[in-house]
Amino acid sequence: MSGILFHKYGGEDLDSYYPIRPECQADVPKVRFKARAGKTLSARRWHAAFSEDGHLDIAKVLRRIQRGGIHPSIKGLVWEFLLGCYDPNSTFEERNQIRQQRRQQYAAWKTECQNIVPIIGSGKFITAAIVTDDGQSLQDSNRDSLDQGWHVDGAISDKKVLQWMLGLHQIGLDVVRTDRSLVFYESETNQAKLWDVLAIYSWVDNDIGYVQGMNDICSPMIVLLENEADAFWCFEHTMRRLRENFRTNTGMIGVQSQLSTLSQIIRTIDPKLHQHLEDLDGGEYLFAFRMLMVLFRREFSFVDALYLWEIGFS
Repeated sequence: MSGILFHKYGGEDLDSYYPIRPECQADVPKVRFKARAGKTLSARRWHAAFSEDGHLDIAKVLRRIQRGGIHPSIKGLVWEFLLGCYDPNSTFEERNQIRQQRRQQYAAWKTECQNIVPIIGSGKFITAAIVTDDGQSLQDSNRDSLDQGWHVDGAISDKKVLQWMLGLHQIGLDVVRTDRSLVFYESETNQAKLWDVLAIYSWVDNDIGYVQGMNDICSPMIVLLENEADAFWCFEHTMRRLRENFRTNTGMIGVQSQLSTLSQIIRTIDPKLHQHLEDLDGGEYLFAFRMLMVLFRREFSFVDALYLWEIGFS
């Protein structure tokens, strides 16, 4: 299967774009994907796909992506179109207006959150609970939060605010574990950027909130897009596709449906394998639950997972 998904020969070494910490080299999966001249979507071909006023020939771009993926130097720009952030038929001017409106909206949401928890946007983040289930402050056990100006005057009665605050430390714990082999996340500033985006998303989408695994989905956007607001909107558009995977109050119906589809596919194309899994009591394919929930982020290297996403999104 790897021979179908990844190109093992020729091309450019991509390790320099997403460097791995030396002490983690032996623990991360080997990168199989290689950029290939004439196949991979390059910066030159990307810019050539736009008309004078900014309309994008998306069909040409998708054909190139399906043949050889996207060069790392332009991944962030291309992903904004793959994820549906921008209409390929829009102009440069129209996209600039949308971008500015979205950045302003993100800044407004961030200010709302900062007014409740001032550590947001400070370049730091929390990994310990800051309130109890009944809304009482735990500030005495969170000295770092106090140093950032954190305080609660009395019990928190607003259910939305309390529910959101109860999840902030879990986001922090997950951030620390996210792609920790990457040199990029040696920086607390970059970790805090991931925490900010996830915290603000959980504030905005309080129906879903935050669920473990969202950190794996959001991390590539933080790495690929320098502007935090742009990374947020890429994540938000990705979650429009995946949010049912994280709806915990319905038994993860989104993932269960995908598991059922996977079972049907394997039963059709490889009945012996399906029967073998049945004999091992794996016929419900629960072993693939995490793979489908976070789109193989933990099964492949960072580079290879991004390539899989690009093929899937295109």
